[in-house]
Amino acid sequence: MQVGWGIVVVVLSLVCWAGQTVSWVAPTTAESLNLMEAEDDVDPVYWADIRGEALWDFFTLWTMVVTGILLITDSAGWPYFGLVGGGIYVYFAGRGIVTRVVMVRYGHRIGAPQNVKLGFVLLGVWGVMAAATIVLSAVALA
Repeated sequence: MQVGWGIVVVVLSLVCWAGQTVSWVAPTTAESLNLMEAEDDVDPVYWADIRGEALWDFFTLWTMVVTGILLITDSAGWPYFGLVGGGIYVYFAGRGIVTRVVMVRYGHRIGAPQNVKLGFVLLGVWGVMAAATIVLSAVALA
C-alpha cells in the first residue's frame, strides 16, 4: 500500500507543483495549456493574487513530491515530509477554495465557469490527498 500511495502522491503533487511552476515562469504558456486564465479575462486583483500564489507555490509545493518519492523508496523520513507537505497542501487547497468562493460572491471575475469548477475539484482532490497523508504520517510516527 505504501508504494501505491507514494505513486498517487507523486503524480497528484507533481501535477500541482509543475502547473504552478509553469504559471510562474511562463504565464503565456500556462494560459495556452489552460493552467491559468488570461490576464484580460479576470479582475486585476485576482491576476496579481494567482501570480504571487504561483511564485510561492514553486518554493513550497515540492514537499509532497518528495514525500511520495520517499514513500516509494521506503525511506524512514517520509512521515516528516508528509506532515510538512500535507500541511502546506491543506493550506493551499483551503485558501484556494475559500478565496475563490469569496471572490465570486463579491462579483469578481476569476475565470470561465468551467475552469473555476475544475479548480474547485482539483483543489479538493489535493486537499484530501494532503489530509490523508497527514493521517498516514501521524500513524507511521506513532
